[in-house]
Amino acid sequence: MSDPRPAPPGVVDAVRADIVHGVLQPGTRITEAALAERYGVSRVPVREALRGLEAEGFVESRPNVGSRVADIPVDEADDLFAVREALEISTARRAASRARARFSGADADDGGEWLRLRRELERVLDEGDAAVEVDELDRLVDLNERFHIGVAELSRSSTLATLLRQLSRKIEWLYALDEFSRGKRLWPDHRVILAAVDAGDPDRAGELMGRHVRESRVGYLSRTAPAEVVAELRAAPPAVVAVRSRAETDGGDAS
Repeated sequence: MSDPRPAPPGVVDAVRADIVHGVLQPGTRITEAALAERYGVSRVPVREALRGLEAEGFVESRPNVGSRVADIPVDEADDLFAVREALEISTARRAASRARARFSGADADDGGEWLRLRRELERVLDEGDAAVEVDELDRLVDLNERFHIGVAELSRSSTLATLLRQLSRKIEWLYALDEFSRGKRLWPDHRVILAAVDAGDPDRAGELMGRHVRESRVGYLSRTAPAEVVAELRAAPPAVVAVRSRAETDGGDAS
């Protein structure tokens, strides 16, 4: 870690990205001095970054021992995917409900925010399609996260978007190791999901998103869980959000 590079906008984001993408492997000892040199910053932002990443579970620190990259939370994987499944069904339903409200004129003018977010999602899908075409599947890790966060932002729920961002950091760590989930087979799902959102169909958008996330969950667990457990999970329907939010009925901006 001796090659310095320009200071990133956020040291915590840069260190987290290096952990997620395997530049800093689990168990690697990390020091403030080495990271400060790597990112071209002083030790103060590095110290703050390590504290934040320790709270997120990416770093472990021990008195008189120092800091190390934590182990990947494989024992939490199924729980993380299950929570993500329910959360993303809700974001997809809300985004589709908001689209429907816009069609009917019930949604107030948002200053072009919807169109800005929608264009960004189209760029993400185009980049992902290009990456799949040339088998640069590593690029899909970041693009996958950008797509799912983008749908959450379309839902206009600050609470759901914030929760998904927090959860996606751990999910991305797991997802980055899983070639099944980031492969060619699942990437095309994103366009179908977004089409359901554009059509203002909450039921279809939620179902498609739930099945998409479920496949990522199955793909990951197929490497670690018994075959019968994986088969049972694959056969079960996606999580169902029982309570419909106000946004699904009137396009409101609930948080």
